[in-house]
Amino acid sequence: MSRKDVPWGDIFRLYLFFWYFSGLPQILYLCAGVGEASLLLDTFPLSLVWLAVVLLLPRRAPLVSGVIGLALWSASLVGLSYFGIHGYAITQSVVFAMFESNPEESKEFLSQYFDPWMILGLALYTLCAFLLWRRVRPLALPCVSALTACVSLLAVSLAYPLLARRGADAVTSWQILAGYTQYHRQLAQVRKLLAGEAPPLQDLTDANGDTPRTLVLVVGESTTSQHMSLYGYPRRTSPRLEAMRSSLTVFEDVIAPRPYTIEVLQQALSFAHQEEPRRFPGEPTLLDLMRQAGYKTIWITNQQTMDRVSLLTMFPRQADEAHYLNQQFRQDANQDDAAVLAPFAQALLDPAPKKMIVVHLLGAHLKYQYRYPAAFDRFHGREHTPPGLDDARLTYVNAYDNAVLYNDEIIARLIESFEASQAHGFLLYFSDHGEEVFDTPPHQTLGRNEDAPTPGMYRIPMILWTSPSWQSAHRRDFGAGVKRRYSTTHLIHTWSDLAGLRYDRYRPEWSVANPAFQPFTRWIGNPGGELRDFDATD
Repeated sequence: MSRKDVPWGDIFRLYLFFWYFSGLPQILYLCAGVGEASLLLDTFPLSLVWLAVVLLLPRRAPLVSGVIGLALWSASLVGLSYFGIHGYAITQSVVFAMFESNPEESKEFLSQYFDPWMILGLALYTLCAFLLWRRVRPLALPCVSALTACVSLLAVSLAYPLLARRGADAVTSWQILAGYTQYHRQLAQVRKLLAGEAPPLQDLTDANGDTPRTLVLVVGESTTSQHMSLYGYPRRTSPRLEAMRSSLTVFEDVIAPRPYTIEVLQQALSFAHQEEPRRFPGEPTLLDLMRQAGYKTIWITNQQTMDRVSLLTMFPRQADEAHYLNQQFRQDANQDDAAVLAPFAQALLDPAPKKMIVVHLLGAHLKYQYRYPAAFDRFHGREHTPPGLDDARLTYVNAYDNAVLYNDEIIARLIESFEASQAHGFLLYFSDHGEEVFDTPPHQTLGRNEDAPTPGMYRIPMILWTSPSWQSAHRRDFGAGVKRRYSTTHLIHTWSDLAGLRYDRYRPEWSVANPAFQPFTRWIGNPGGELRDFDATD
């Protein structure tokens, strides 16, 4: 076949069809000011891989391209929907969260954010894709020519990321495939860790010896300190904790390293941190540490329970005893955090001389209006809310503040229950991450987005309560230490310090409670991408 006999027009139309699914989104990102020209350029060589596949069966080009196109269309809809909701391209963390979610959660997430105009835009996008596919024709190419072209195009497409020293981030389908692969690789490591013993910590000592004690870690959800009156918020959203202020140590400047639950807990409850994320799950976790120190571990969670091993359920599965209280698969189900109070009281009575109790709350998780009972529906007006909010946004702010108010009640009741038990020990509370609720000008952002960070997404409460007996045996005057800039990326070291545990991996300079504490850069962002200094962007 001579060059003039090659159906160049048909080949170009086929290539244009494949390029459309990655090229058009990148053009939209670039026009919105959130994309990169290099990523748009990447779409041209990376789209050749699909053309190469079709060339294996050139005479069946319409059918094969239709099947591939359907997969690319599905993946690109995910990316475009995320862009329409948040104004940014989809990230690896979002992909991980997708695989952790159940279908009901995903549906509710879309209903929370989806606007009718997005349906029109996606419909138009789909129509253009269909019209491009209708112009695809069978390719009249001899087998040898088709095979030669296939190998050449595959070589170019697959070699390009290596030569350019970049990934395939320009193609959403590759991102999702890579995310799926990484997610399941990490999940396999988790299963392996759950099936066997964690590597032992060396030189482990306990300053408290065999003294009976109970240590409690309360993990909140989506609660920013910026909406707590304990931290200066003008609405009185934490009256119970304010009344207890004299018996609390309130750390005033604490952030989460990331705005997503899984990624935060993988660091806060392990030796992984922003600069060394791969230390999870290969090294011992906080649960492993406590078990090796002779503690019985009890995990009580009001988070939605999934009946499968996942990155989020790894930690309760590591505990000696786990209580899964939330069997709802819908975010709009009323599952108050008061559900944790009875099992917590029961755990306090457990006869184990040394025990650690973890309570994981649902906190102020979306949907906010379902996170509190009617008695805590107290904020309704515009007082102390950002100026210019429309009624829809105001409803979110009021519901969120009500959820924070109820969270204050739960934390206070946990402390009171602990105090009434006369157990010897302490309770440490922190929230996994914060939440942006239209606080940052121009007051249009709700939720969390790592690519567009705001202080509210990262600023979190961290509060310590100690029993009178523990306070007497461990006299500490934190003084100005409560004002130290801290990140829960190193929480395991603070916990170890408070518990009196020392071992080979312990770093006193990373404990906010230690006199040897050294300020460190509070990195936020995806460790696999670009990290930002929170204090340089705050």
